[in-house]
Amino acid sequence: MPKRILQGTVVSDKMDKTVVVLVERRFTHPLFKKTVRRSKRYQAHDAENAHKVGDIVRIQECAPISRSKRWTVVETSA
Repeated sequence: MPKRILQGTVVSDKMDKTVVVLVERRFTHPLFKKTVRRSKRYQAHDAENAHKVGDIVRIQECAPISRSKRWTVVETSA
């Protein structure tokens, strides 16, 4: 089964080898037919501490690295 890849913005890089990525999704509300935005924060593994706040990154599912980390930073988008 392929691993999911999500795109989001780094909102925190204060931890060692970890970044917090805010991923936003948009969908149409089933009753009101209005576009709704929902966001979720993921803790992702960043081994080289290369990514800073404001970077747009892609994260990929992986095996659990710690209690809260199940994602790895794959690349930085332009």
